[in-house]
Amino acid sequence: MNLTRSIFVVTCAVLLLAGCRKNASSGGASNKIRVGYIGLTCEAPIFSAVEKGFFKEEGLEVEMVKCEWANYKDVLALGGFDITHHLVMYFLKPIEQGLDVRFTAGIHKGCLRVQASTKGNIRTVQDLRGKRIGVPGMGTPPFIFANRVLGANGIDASKDVSWRVFPAGELGLALDKGEVDAVADSEPIGSLLLADGKVRNVADQATDAPYKDEYCCAVIVNGKYLTANPKAAAAATRALLKGAKWVEANPAAAARLSVEKKYLASNPELNTVAISHLRYVPSVSGADLAVQSAAAEMKIAGMLSPSTNVSELAKKAFVHLDGVSDQWLESLQVEKVAGGQVPPDQDIRLYAELILSDTEESCCKAKPVLASQK
Repeated sequence: MNLTRSIFVVTCAVLLLAGCRKNASSGGASNKIRVGYIGLTCEAPIFSAVEKGFFKEEGLEVEMVKCEWANYKDVLALGGFDITHHLVMYFLKPIEQGLDVRFTAGIHKGCLRVQASTKGNIRTVQDLRGKRIGVPGMGTPPFIFANRVLGANGIDASKDVSWRVFPAGELGLALDKGEVDAVADSEPIGSLLLADGKVRNVADQATDAPYKDEYCCAVIVNGKYLTANPKAAAAATRALLKGAKWVEANPAAAARLSVEKKYLASNPELNTVAISHLRYVPSVSGADLAVQSAAAEMKIAGMLSPSTNVSELAKKAFVHLDGVSDQWLESLQVEKVAGGQVPPDQDIRLYAELILSDTEESCCKAKPVLASQK
């Protein structure tokens, strides 16, 4: 027993050290907060909140903790960092299995789609039965979204469709070659395919009920930190929500900031296109509802246990914090900087080559975690 316990302790320590790179110890003061990030385009609210001083305005001393996809969830749960914002659907299964983290508010919505070739006759979700669907990876957010859509329409995703994996930038080519009948993708790939006339939307998270009001990404906090420091957790949540509002008002400025401060290895033009096709309209009630609806449809699709009580899971996964409300968000004002917006005549097709050749991952087209990496 002692040997087993020792191995567990060593394993946790190695995981924390290998999974994240941080510059200071965690500390115990309630005004200190460690914010995890991977280096993704859609993490712009995190970078903006740090660089614009929003954490400082909330009385917090912030430390950034760089992590990797492979053990991101585990490092948060084990206390390697305290707070971040990330995909609701990416965390619901781990929470069901006991991961000690809680959602506190929504950051952005609407970046996932299921699209069919305009050369075919697929126009509804029911038309996908028996068809081949291209995805950027099994277990990726587009794959999870497509599973939800199929399950909600009585289609068994494990039996009634065939899945084909292609790099995100090659999904359109797969359609052209007739290798797939439809694709599940994320921004900006979905907008590129529409602009080129290759696809029609079958399910759009940005416009179709019940998905149009659902948040892709939400603020998520380590459970133990939240219990010990509820005021700091609320303050950090407010800082991130203010960051989201600032990004919505200044997408081009946020894109430049993320690159110039070296949070990610992209370029300002590409990053501006990617950010401008997300809606950073933060909400507390919206995120609460998103957790409930995502959990309900993930269960229908077989991605959660048949015995899971969706209502109880949603209550376990989401917490309302003092001073963090939709009323506070409505009263919150942010600056609009000169040159910080996207030109109204911007044509996403002009950036197609840059986007399709880009090697950076976004929160909605992450590399799947292999079994050997778990």
